Amino acid sequence: MARLLGTLRGSQPVARFQRCCGLFPAGEEGGGDPAEGVRSSVICNGGGAGGRRGAGAAGCGAPNGVRGGRGPQGCVQKYVVKNYFYYYLFKFSAALGEEIFYITFLPFIYWNIDHSVSRRMIIIWSIVMYIGQVSKDILKWPRPLSPPVVKLEMRTDAEYGMPSTHAMAATAISFSFFITTTNQYKYPFELGLTAAFVFSTLVCLSRLYTGMHTVLDVIGGALISAVLLVLLYPVWDSIDHVLLTSPFCPLLSIAVPLLLCYNYPKLDYYSPTRGDTTTILGAGAGATVGFWLNNQYVAPAHVGSTMAFPPITSTVVVLMLARFLVGLLVILLTRQLMKNVVLRVLCYCYTFPIADLDARRRLEVEVPYKFVTYSSVGFTATVIVPLLHELLGLI
Repeated sequence: MARLLGTLRGSQPVARFQRCCGLFPAGEEGGGDPAEGVRSSVICNGGGAGGRRGAGAAGCGAPNGVRGGRGPQGCVQKYVVKNYFYYYLFKFSAALGEEIFYITFLPFIYWNIDHSVSRRMIIIWSIVMYIGQVSKDILKWPRPLSPPVVKLEMRTDAEYGMPSTHAMAATAISFSFFITTTNQYKYPFELGLTAAFVFSTLVCLSRLYTGMHTVLDVIGGALISAVLLVLLYPVWDSIDHVLLTSPFCPLLSIAVPLLLCYNYPKLDYYSPTRGDTTTILGAGAGATVGFWLNNQYVAPAHVGSTMAFPPITSTVVVLMLARFLVGLLVILLTRQLMKNVVLRVLCYCYTFPIADLDARRRLEVEVPYKFVTYSSVGFTATVIVPLLHELLGLI
């Protein structure tokens, strides 16, 4: 068992998976001149370690079919794509675990499908992601080594690897959506289960293809999410009821996440995990306050009996798209506005120039900057946007 876990934690299985999917370092398997490929390859260790550029890398022209990616600290890694179907499939699948997906999919469900489904997904997502991010910085397991692995991303390489939060989020979101909707809507059970499995599997495999996680990271992330779903499922309705009806909900929804963010595990070097965690908890806090306000003053939430999905007509599709586009525009504008306002206020309070990246990474700056910005986004998505939809006659 120890040998198996050691193998799954290693870089070679990731490299073999990449080669099977047609992704090679330049100079390997016909991807350019082998000698030149060795000199141009980047030696970048996992876990945010720095890389060094081999002799001859600077100024090398990329031959046909050779792409360039960036490793840590700006080092260039050239690679060859021999199967573009897998390349674009897994690049797209990896994006399903990024902010662009969360800021579009979760609000879309809230505006167009079902408020109760969205509430449960957002709460589960916040809990799972916090546990995953903290676990990374406690365990401090490095990411796969490069070489032999080709790394297609650079930002997350500054973080530790175990567990894969992409795998955790994909498992949590897909299966919480499936479990919640199968209890409220009539549709084939096998279809929902298959869709949830395919979605989570694609995201998990994308973390191997992009070279950002070991097999054990991905398996561990998916299993942690599965265990959390099993533990939380019996109390979903109770948590939902408390969040909608308790008079202490708004205060606790802000105070508890802020406390967790300010007491995030300290590292010896800067990692974006604390900022990402603050972003997630901030968005969840703002959305939770919005849920409570809607239930108290707009329309009380309720879960009806099992029903069929409404028929999809051209009018329904147009209204859904209109709600989505209007809402997306509003939350993007809110995010940009709050980023500018909050950052300038913090610059004034702590007397540092707005372009000082090191100052913006300090705890007393990063946490309020991220938390206020994204709690505003969550609140806007759940309160302001629905009111705007009603004003525009889109409901």
